[in-house]
Amino acid sequence: MAHYLQELVRRHKAGHPQGIFSVCSANEFVIEALLEYGKQNDLAVLVEATCNQVNQFGGYTGLAPADFVRLVETLAAKVDFPMAKVILGGDHLGPNPWKGEPAESAMAKARVLVKGYVKAGFTKIHIDASMHLGDDGDPNAPLDPGLIAERTAELCRAAEEGYQERLTEHSGAEPPVYVIGTEVPVPGGTVGEDEGLSVTKPADFHGTVSVTQETFARHGLGEAWGRVVGVVVQPGVEFGDHFIAEYDRAAAHELSRALDQYPDLVFEGHSTDYQQPEALRQMVEDGVAILKVGPELTFVFREALFLLEHIERQIPALAGAELSNLQETMEALMLAEPKNWAPYYKGNAAELKFARIYSLSDRIRYYWANPKAAAAVRRLLNNLNEVDVPLSLLSQYLPRQYRKVRAGELPKRAEALIKDRIVEVYEKYGFATRPRD
Repeated sequence: MAHYLQELVRRHKAGHPQGIFSVCSANEFVIEALLEYGKQNDLAVLVEATCNQVNQFGGYTGLAPADFVRLVETLAAKVDFPMAKVILGGDHLGPNPWKGEPAESAMAKARVLVKGYVKAGFTKIHIDASMHLGDDGDPNAPLDPGLIAERTAELCRAAEEGYQERLTEHSGAEPPVYVIGTEVPVPGGTVGEDEGLSVTKPADFHGTVSVTQETFARHGLGEAWGRVVGVVVQPGVEFGDHFIAEYDRAAAHELSRALDQYPDLVFEGHSTDYQQPEALRQMVEDGVAILKVGPELTFVFREALFLLEHIERQIPALAGAELSNLQETMEALMLAEPKNWAPYYKGNAAELKFARIYSLSDRIRYYWANPKAAAAVRRLLNNLNEVDVPLSLLSQYLPRQYRKVRAGELPKRAEALIKDRIVEVYEKYGFATRPRD
């Protein structure tokens, strides 16, 4: 049987625009809400982990690839969602976490990374070898496309080895499909609004496909090339701390036409967060059949938590109780460990504080796994679940969820309120990606 994404490509090429959104997050609320959404709407779901989130050294989540799989399996069992309908993906798999090291050591670690993902059961693999490594020369000069293709092939071979090892332990295991290329910032997001943004030139897209296909063939990876389903391009969407670059269909027209030459490929669009529903739908129609979303989901997760803390502080029944002090806790954590935001946020002290909370890049997401943050979240949820939250406060701070509670569509429990806020984003992507004949 063909992989789900191969079937999606075939349907798209047959004139039935259909897409899938890829949830790139290790946040348990985000994943659980996705699984519940998939169950309610009878959908296959795509969950991805990045090389920085999850790797053989634990990444910033503390999870190795097999750990991430177990996390998703546990959440799927919790909501009674079949793992057969979960597609696990690896995003930006390559040497990026070790790009400061010499190429030999960085690529050796990247091979272990990619192999480990596939052996653990990930079947959608985005290989990204586009970054300069420690001894690649001038970091401001473009990296040779031939070198990128060679490293991509090297990592693909490691993935294929991982698949063969998995096959010995799981007969009938599905071979991985691949996405190549990159036209986006390194994992973690943009640094600033002034970096410039342009749609991928058709010639550059053709060049990426051509040189990579030739390199795969030269390395005996022709069969693996037959499982390449997508190419990452920049269709003209991006976001930064306080700006959103909206999709311009006319500006992407030539790039969209270039895809017509490839019967087995679609585009993968990164940084599609915060786009309007109709813009996302246009992107799918224009060939961007895989839409990546991540920071927007943890942005609304943070938004819901902080709104709930406002409610917590004003409930009479909690007067004198130990409160969560969630915002204070998160600010203290980010100030004590600035490495995940300081290189990205700019401005004076007031502007930096504002960005730490409200940046669309949502770099606060790196801190939720901290034990102090997790304890504050638990305290918040427990406090709210132990009292009857006044409808007036729910209306004040979460008016859409208030209406659902009043209609009997949503329980008035903190966890359900948070997940419903996340599902609002999924509904936008569901509108954009569902089949239309």
